[in-house]
Parts: sequence; structure tokens; C-alpha cells
Amino acid sequence: MKRIKLLSPRLANQIAAGEVVERPSSVIKELLENSLDAGATRLDIDVEDGGIKLMRVRDNGGGIAKEDLPLALSRHATSKIYELDDLEAVATLGFRGEALASISSVARLALLSSTNDDSAGWQVVAEGRDMETEVSPAPHPRGTTVEVRDLFFNTPARRKFLRTEKTEYTHLEDVVKRMALSRFDVAFNLRHNGRAIYSWRAGDSQLEQERRVAQVCGPAFMENAVHIDMERNGYRLWGWVALPTFSRSQADLQHFYVNGRCIRDKLVSHAVRQAYQDVLYHGRHPAFVLYLELDPSTVDVNVHPTKHEVRFRDNRSVHDFIYSSLHRALANVTPENSLAKNVQAGGDGFMQSSPGPQGIAAGEFRGQETLGLRASPTPSFSNSQAYSFSASHQYAQASGVNEQLKTYGDLHSPVANFSSPASLPESGDDTIPPLGYAIAQLKGIYILAENAQGLIVVDMHAAHERITYERMKESFACGGIQTQPLLVPESIAISQKEADCAEQFHDIFKNLGFELQRAGPETLLIRQIPVVLNRAKVEQLVRDVLSDLIEHGTSERIQHHINEILGTMACHASVRANRKLTIPEMNALLRDMEATERSGQCNHGRPTWLLQSLEDLDKMFMRGQ
Repeated sequence: MKRIKLLSPRLANQIAAGEVVERPSSVIKELLENSLDAGATRLDIDVEDGGIKLMRVRDNGGGIAKEDLPLALSRHATSKIYELDDLEAVATLGFRGEALASISSVARLALLSSTNDDSAGWQVVAEGRDMETEVSPAPHPRGTTVEVRDLFFNTPARRKFLRTEKTEYTHLEDVVKRMALSRFDVAFNLRHNGRAIYSWRAGDSQLEQERRVAQVCGPAFMENAVHIDMERNGYRLWGWVALPTFSRSQADLQHFYVNGRCIRDKLVSHAVRQAYQDVLYHGRHPAFVLYLELDPSTVDVNVHPTKHEVRFRDNRSVHDFIYSSLHRALANVTPENSLAKNVQAGGDGFMQSSPGPQGIAAGEFRGQETLGLRASPTPSFSNSQAYSFSASHQYAQASGVNEQLKTYGDLHSPVANFSSPASLPESGDDTIPPLGYAIAQLKGIYILAENAQGLIVVDMHAAHERITYERMKESFACGGIQTQPLLVPESIAISQKEADCAEQFHDIFKNLGFELQRAGPETLLIRQIPVVLNRAKVEQLVRDVLSDLIEHGTSERIQHHINEILGTMACHASVRANRKLTIPEMNALLRDMEATERSGQCNHGRPTWLLQSLEDLDKMFMRGQ
């Protein structure tokens, strides 16, 4: 064993740089965070060769005093925190005081700054070889400019791990995009190899925020996004979530911010997946741009060197808030506000009036304490249940479909009482319901309907499956969980930690229809189970639930398993293909779709309807050209 020696400052900084500086995008992230913490409202980023040759970040923040410039490049020197109490409630993006020291140890760094508006600034220069700083006068307006040249010039082994210029620039660009989404009140300008790439103006209004989101995430995202703004128990969740029909093949359009910090957290991902579980097609990923605001003292950001992970003081409360907010927002997206055209003023083109994959424009979802739906271009609804009855009654009165609703019960019986086709009611566009009125049935599979915008095509089996499924869930919830005791209790061997968890969450299992009894330090007895799960693999289900409770403090596995069974029952109970429906039956099905939560997707996540607008049909047939 060799003798213990104290590391030199240069070697210690290079070791620290291995955690902080992985590639050029890591440098840009640290520099942008420092600029935002300094109060900058404009950021200019210039890079060359993907950032390997040059990275320059200029801001108009508060600047750094001359006396503090050499200290700014020292390790563990920061203006963000001073005492231990400050670390328990970090309100800034940076706080460790390692970034500039780590960067200067593996690159050539020059920092120019001024705290005055008279352009009298100072410059400090440091290189990785000896890390000695030199301060000299340099004209500079109020703010700071940081230049980083020749990354890893003194560590060839690290430089070999860098990828091609295109790859490194792609990573750097992603960082700039994430930072631009974190602060709408800051202008961002990005140049690569002397060519302007992005120029995002600052703005605080929702219209300006949506413009930037569309510029970063693409206009298609905003055309298929629902705006939410929820606040409850000291938490606020706002932002945009894409409708299930705008799902992705990979999780590449997911941005989540906690107090302005972009994070990738397992608890958040789990909550979002749970909210989408009933409406997302298998293997697809949701898209969202969400912001969670809470007391900084209730979240620990000092968890990972890259600060991409956080730890919440009350995991379960945060998880439930995120899940319930998104779940209700997606449930209350009805065909009426899906079809509403949110044509934005200004003609910037980020919110097209043409339909997306399902003829969907952006809806809006807001709430406080009571989870309600309020969409500016559409009527306001207090909650989904009230709308379920009032909307159906309203359309029934406006179009005379009361008798049609009565015939809808025939869909559930083996033999339908077919009636003669009913004629379409003559009414103006103001009384035409969102999904319009049925005009025909195609191949015994699709319902063709006409609404104010054009042609609606409905997959009748998928639509009826969702309606039946939602009714079964409501009936199951109202009737409570029916349980049955086991004649011979089932014994399962688990770890002591899992057994302790089962005792701790005994009431949760009891509410879900399970009765668990601890028979030893590492043994559980299952004495009672829900009737609907009498053929399920109960032992594995209990193990999975315990695993979720240990990791997340909550679990939806049992309810999800019950929903899967109800979904299968709904699928078999729904109207099948090649079933001939009358016009009144088809219209009744459309009315139920308008009053049913999540009616845009079936239980498996497939779309139930789509819109072919009159404008699109005119283009197809070249009318007016």
C-alpha cells in the first residue's frame, strides 16, 4: 500500500471535471445556468466545431466585480449559498461552485465581466496547464462573457471520447432547447460556425410561451397539446401535455422542470405513465412540457453531480398530485374542445387550423382544488360528470334525438330492434353537436357522420368499447370491491423489508380488497382477495405492489389489473364489426361518445374517430384551384 498524499489542486480539479464536464454540452449547461442565476434576460451562444473548438456565452446579467474574478475560477467558490441552511432550500440552478474551476482545468477559459453600464470591464484568463489567473482591463458592457476554447486540450485521453462535430453539436443544441423552455422571459440566440441557428424572443404571455414551445418542440406538438394549470396543497403543475394520438415511438419529447430545473426523475416518469395508461397505445411514449413549482425546502437538488435528479420530501404526495392532475386533464378532453380551432392572432403559424392526426387543435385545462375543465374557445364545464348528463340532454333537445337515445340500449342485446333510417334534422351549425349526425355505415365497421367542419369517421367497435369500459369502471367504483375469503390462505415468502411494508400499508391493501397477515419475519398470508381477481396471479401481484410501495410510496397495479379485466369484458360486450346499425343507433353512439371521458381512444390506445375537414377534401379534389 502506497503512502497517503494530498492531491494537487490541478489534479483535484481535473477529477472534479470528470463529473461536471463530460462533453461540450455539459459546459454550455453550466455556463447558461450561471447566466440565468445572474439575472440575465438575454443570452447569446456562439459555438464552433460543435463546441470543441469554441464556446462563447454572453449575457446581460449583474456581472462579477473585479475583486471576485480570480475567486470565480477557484474551486468551491460561489455566490449562491453561504451557510448550511441555504443548501436545504436551494433556489438557484447552480450552488456547488465547481463549474468554472472544472472547465478551466481542461480548457482555455477567458471570463470578461462588468458590473457597470459604462463599458469599463475586466478580464480573467486561465488555462488548464497551471491554472494561474491573470486579471487585466477589458471593455465590456454590463454582464458577463465566458469563452471556452480547445476543450480537453491537455487531457488527450478524454478528447478521444468526443464524437463527431455533428453528434456533439446535437447534444449541445438539446441543452440549449431545454434551457430555452425553462425560462420564457429570457431571449436566446444560438450561432454555430458563424451561422445563426435559433433566435427566440422573450415573452411572458401564454401566446408567447406557446410560440416558443412550438419553435422548440415543433408546431405539431402545439396543435395536439392540452394546456393545464393545476394548483393544490402548495403544488402547482402547469404546461402542455400532448393528446394520446400524438404519442411517440421514443421518449424524445418529454420535458419536466422542477422550480425551473430540468430533471429526469423515476417518480415523475411513473406518475406520467400511470396517467396515460388507459389511453396510450402499447409501446408508445407520451409527449409533454410540464413545470412543477413547490417550496424549495421540500425538494433536495444536491443528489447527482449533473443535477438531473432530485429527491422530494413527500414522494407520495408529489406523485399523486402529478398523476391526478394529468389523469383528469386527459379525461376531460372531449370531442367538442378537441375540434375547437385555436387560431392564434398574429399569424405566426405555430398553431395551425388544419387538423392533426385526429383533427385536434390545442385544448386548455385549468383548475384549482376542484379539477374542472375550462377551454377558452369552448363552453365551460364544472366537471366531467355534469357534462356527461347536461351535454347529452342539450344535444337531445336541440336535434330531437331523445327517441334515438332510447334505441341505444338495443346495442347491448343480442337481437337489435332495427328501425327505419331517420332523416337528419335540419338545423344550423350552432346546434350541430361536435361529432355531427350519422349519414351512413361503411363496411359494417365505420360510422360516417357530418359535422360543421366536414366528415367524421368513427370506428364503432373502438368507440363503443370505450363507452362500455367507462361505464363498467363507474359501476365498479359505485358498487365497491366485492371480496372473497380464501378457503386455504396462500403463503408467500418475501423479504423482511417487504413484510414491514405490507404492515405499514395494511389499510391500502384492505381498501383494495386484500387481507394480508404477517405470519413470520419474512412470511405473509393472503387471506382475502377481490372477486374480480379470483383467476389472477395474486402472489406476483402482491409482490409487484409491495415493490411499488417501497420505491414510490404508492401503487396502481391492483387497480390497473382490475381495469384490464374490465377492459377485456368491455371489449367482448361491445358492438362487433359487420353489425348493421340504424341511423338512430349510430347517432345515439355519437352522443354517448361526446359525453364519455377519454372517448378519443379505445381501451388499447387506438383512436376512435378522426376528422376530414371540408378544406382538406377540397384540396384533395383540387376545388377552387
